[in-house]
Amino acid sequence: MSNGLRRKLTSYGDQGFSLFLRKAFIKAMGYSDDALDRPIVGIANTYSDYNPCHGNVPQLIEAAKRGVMLGGALPMVFPTISIHESFASPTSMYLRNLMAMETEEMIRAQPMDSVILIGGCDKTLPAQIMAAASSDIPAVFLPTGPMATGHHKGERLGACTDCRRFWGRFRAGEIDEAEIGEVNNRLVSSVGTCTVMGTASTMANLTEVMGLCLPRAGSAPATEAERVRLSEATGSLAAKLASEGGPTVKELLTPAAIRNGLVALQAMGGSTNAVVHLAAICGRLGIPLDMALLDELGRRVPLLVDLQPSGQHYMEQFHKAGGVPALLKEIRGELDLNAPTIHGASIGEVIDAVVDEPGQTIIRSMAAPLKPIGTLAVLKGNLAPRGAVIKQSAASKALMQHSGRAVVFDSVEDLANRIDSDDLDVAADDVLVLRNAGPKGAPGMPEAGYLPIPRKLARQGVKDMVRISDARMSGTAFGTVILHISPEAAAGGPLAIVQNGDRITLDVPGRVLNLDIAPAEFERRMVALPPPAETARRGYDRLYHEHVMQADEGADFDFLQAGPLP
Repeated sequence: MSNGLRRKLTSYGDQGFSLFLRKAFIKAMGYSDDALDRPIVGIANTYSDYNPCHGNVPQLIEAAKRGVMLGGALPMVFPTISIHESFASPTSMYLRNLMAMETEEMIRAQPMDSVILIGGCDKTLPAQIMAAASSDIPAVFLPTGPMATGHHKGERLGACTDCRRFWGRFRAGEIDEAEIGEVNNRLVSSVGTCTVMGTASTMANLTEVMGLCLPRAGSAPATEAERVRLSEATGSLAAKLASEGGPTVKELLTPAAIRNGLVALQAMGGSTNAVVHLAAICGRLGIPLDMALLDELGRRVPLLVDLQPSGQHYMEQFHKAGGVPALLKEIRGELDLNAPTIHGASIGEVIDAVVDEPGQTIIRSMAAPLKPIGTLAVLKGNLAPRGAVIKQSAASKALMQHSGRAVVFDSVEDLANRIDSDDLDVAADDVLVLRNAGPKGAPGMPEAGYLPIPRKLARQGVKDMVRISDARMSGTAFGTVILHISPEAAAGGPLAIVQNGDRITLDVPGRVLNLDIAPAEFERRMVALPPPAETARRGYDRLYHEHVMQADEGADFDFLQAGPLP
């Protein structure tokens, strides 16, 4: 295969002319023949004024380019879609597959011998891993890193678990407009990703666990010099990959690497969103995500990392405690130590190089965990025939086994319109139900699963209730929230038949979520469901609606999966 500028020539019917024309045009940028004869490293630029999580990307690009050139290759920066969680309508998840498609096609279309993929905010790293898993180009990942923390009245603050906590206090009338405004100014004190174990931190750490980036690149702060040095080292590694031709992401993400990721996910207090993203990545590889294995590991691997929302601290403390390598050392007995990495060492060799941080308490041991249960549990029952997930490590112990009356919201709009009404018929022991908020129903499976406590209950001091939906929730959120019910209501799932006043039983230890009605009545309601309403669609909206799969399949597009189309 041709390399460098000779790779993937534009089709003109004359390969010699194609190269001649390519060199003529690129020389307008001031490149010499010496530069153009070297291996090429593509660097995906995901900087955007709409994306503060990626605010340090220009600095990281410059450091990565320096590393590429020190390694003897030619860096070529190219732009891709950039998605920020708070700025994408209707939801960032709606655009994840579009970013994955665009990134894959840009890697495929342009001449590069390896690629550096810089991502941070929730859906960017998953989209990039999906893209690279479908590509034959060696890829190395560079997370942007977590933001710094702020302070308010002597308390350390960080986005975004504290965002939700203070907003809940404001809704309950505990703090006023002036104070919530002051908090708003201090929650996000620098560029970088959320500084708790939300989706961004979870996916960055899993990128490291699964061997796709350099050690400690999953947790180094966005604002510190170490992040820039890691960028330079990533550039040097990418130059080596360009010269040697591998390995690819597809070669690295073996079943053993995926299993290592699931072990770490349970131990770190990771986001429920990671389950959807890992399912999509596995689909690109032709390896179904083993939900039974995920649940089994959740019973065996306890929570070790003391970070919000399952614990108390922030990513800066996790990094100073040793980050991912230190966590891997504690769960060594559950890992495949022979799993390879993009930088050449095995996971076992990464662990062997760990230098213990004396006195740290952020990363606990298996013998003395933060909590005796793993992060996530997988539920099944007549309400979730293909499964649902709960972040049990961030749930209320008193609600882990609960039966209550359903209070149903038919859509995100219905929820917004009625949740704060004083006329809402709701009590603290009820079960809040949100439906038509899944991949097709919303569309885009928004992070609406963290239903707010109804205002009249919040003012009475209610802090948590059982909440169930076919939506997602932010990895920064907390509470007894059951998510990703599959199949969703808009696809004819049983959530569509729940009526106000029905009893719903949750049994997390028993892994059960059931609608307590007679089987005959259950079947009658299912048969009576009307067909989905037809809606005129165009463009990406039409593509999305016709091809998006369910949450347990990763909410990817069916035509992007490995192997035969479903």
